[in-house]
Amino acid sequence: MKLYLSPRAPNPRRVAIFLAEKGVTDLPQVMVSIADNEHKSEAYRAISPLAKVPALVLDDGRVLTETRAICTYLEGIYPEPNLMGVDFEERAFIEMTDRRIEFYLFAGFANAIRHTHPGLAPLEQPQFPEFGRSQGEKVREVARWLDGELAHRPFVAGERFTIADITTFCALEFARGLLKFVPGREGLPHLQAYRDRWSERASAATL
Repeated sequence: MKLYLSPRAPNPRRVAIFLAEKGVTDLPQVMVSIADNEHKSEAYRAISPLAKVPALVLDDGRVLTETRAICTYLEGIYPEPNLMGVDFEERAFIEMTDRRIEFYLFAGFANAIRHTHPGLAPLEQPQFPEFGRSQGEKVREVARWLDGELAHRPFVAGERFTIADITTFCALEFARGLLKFVPGREGLPHLQAYRDRWSERASAATL
């Protein structure tokens, strides 16, 4: 197998952290520079036709190109520590939380950044600043909901660390770097404490 990632991009980072949490160090990795438009090259489009990173090329030549699908495959190969649920009930609640975080928090931050940050203009054409600003306001409502949830439990999907926490951390770090979103400054103490605890994990330094 071969894994294609991109430095500093949040979705590739999700997969890299997923592997780090499992202690996997022998999976070959290839870095694709989004800043240099390598993801749109003919060579990379032969691997990922929609020019999306990450991508996992399997031993039989098939390719997985969605973050959640890649992690599902890797969970099957490297089952411990379990990050996606030990039975159908736990898997359902972890997936619900992960999708909520991805669709409402992660995507909200991403839209706000892509449409308001000047550094993203070359990658996001055309930019729609009004849309970006509205997304920045709406995503803060989701962050307030999550802050309330974290007042009652240590991890976003329950009492233990899961893939949903990886998605949450990557969303927060993406927003911290390019949107200057700091939960503590937004009156979200539980989300700030969660982020600070998370940053102490060894995998937080991945990619």
